[in-house]
Amino acid sequence: MTELLKVLPSWVGMVPLLSLLAAAVTGLRLLLGRTQGDATETLTARLASLSAFSALLLLLAIDLSAVLYGLPGHRMLGVWFSGGHWAANISFLLDELSLTVATLVALIGWLVMRFSANYLHREGGFHRYFMVLGVFLTGIQLVLLAGNGLLAFVGWEMCGVASFLLIGYAWQRPVATGNALFAFVTNRAGDSGFLLALGFAGAWLGSFEWTAINAASGLSLVAVRLLLIGFVLAALAKSAQFPFTPWIARSLEGPTPSSTIFYGAVMVHAGIYLLLRLTPLLQQVPDVMLALVLIGGVTATYCWLCGLVQTDVKSALVFATVFQVALMLIWIGLGWSSVALLHLCLHAAWRTWQFLLSPSWLVITRGRPAPPPPWLQRQQWLYTAAVQGFWLDKLGDALLLRPTRSFAHDLRALEEKFIDRLLGQPGQGKPLPPDLPLIVGDGLPGMALARSAETLQQLENHLSLRGRGGVAEQFLRRAGLYLRILENLLEQPRYLMMAVMATFVVIL
Repeated sequence: MTELLKVLPSWVGMVPLLSLLAAAVTGLRLLLGRTQGDATETLTARLASLSAFSALLLLLAIDLSAVLYGLPGHRMLGVWFSGGHWAANISFLLDELSLTVATLVALIGWLVMRFSANYLHREGGFHRYFMVLGVFLTGIQLVLLAGNGLLAFVGWEMCGVASFLLIGYAWQRPVATGNALFAFVTNRAGDSGFLLALGFAGAWLGSFEWTAINAASGLSLVAVRLLLIGFVLAALAKSAQFPFTPWIARSLEGPTPSSTIFYGAVMVHAGIYLLLRLTPLLQQVPDVMLALVLIGGVTATYCWLCGLVQTDVKSALVFATVFQVALMLIWIGLGWSSVALLHLCLHAAWRTWQFLLSPSWLVITRGRPAPPPPWLQRQQWLYTAAVQGFWLDKLGDALLLRPTRSFAHDLRALEEKFIDRLLGQPGQGKPLPPDLPLIVGDGLPGMALARSAETLQQLENHLSLRGRGGVAEQFLRRAGLYLRILENLLEQPRYLMMAVMATFVVIL
């Protein structure tokens, strides 16, 4: 037992892999058509729940090993790829921060899996939901346990894709797909900062490991500030801090269990976790820490005012959630990282209960929601601004969503008017000669092939399909006649002797 506990930290890679395997099996069953009917839901739900519970048990065992034998620390499992003076490693960092948050997230993930099995019973996208949720759990565990920024970014993007797919769960509704696109584009704007920071780390430090980034040895203060700003931008977007806050209200379009794990308890804290991971680097740049305090204060004020005018439970909860996350940002800016971590864990557990309970809120409560306070109602301009979310949503729509939609429409027009006509579409071809309906051309390649087929058909008709007297037949008859004459000559004794003599001359 002792030896097993000592070896278990080396198996930490199985924590994200288990959920990914369950998602892959569910996806394979979808492709093979093995998910028809209510009876198939049981296997999908049990497989997803078992993978989440197994990951939780493995993390608890690693926690026990850390308590008994000390923290495993940085674990290098192999090299992913390398180039030049840097290498991308498959490594995990098992310290107080990662093990605490990862274990809590594994527990929340398992509870949400169990809750979802009943909540989404007989939903059209039941199996698709569990597949995407498995991808999310894989991504978030990579973010929490990764020992380097590059592997964490892989998990970061997996969470983003899963978020997009679950916000647009009801893809038949334009509102759902529009909100999914808004959230996706906003988060990609923040992810550009993550990529920029990783580029700086690879170029200046030659490593993506968190230990090397936090040390930032040999870098000037300006370089450290630039490196840090990229990560801060990604964290602000993922945790819906000002000015990226509006996307999180739109994300509630997805099912309630996904709202719980994405925006109530888990993913909304991913940005805070990233900043906690970079605490040693933050302490080198006090002005960035001051900026975090200011941004957290602005976000908290914004969410407080907007939360006062909400009329539905989930919207009120999400503004309250972002308000608490803003307080965590302030704690980090003040250097109180332990307070921020404790606040994160308690808040995640509390919001999980609240979001999972929100569908029953109308049954539990008897009175109407509390109206906005009188002092806010008297300030008409402030009340209107709070109802409108201080127009940040419209600003984001104008700066991010509309340009993305316009670009997509331009690409669609280019595809329909140029690419489709150039390459062709299956079943849209037309006969080139009207009298030969079998020769069909579609697009430039199809038309070229059809023209080639027509030319070969004409050549075949000219050479061999014109009956007796055709060009090919005349040529073959004449060649046969010449060969017969040559054969008759060779059969004469005198010519045969000449051939033998010629052979001896060549040999000698």
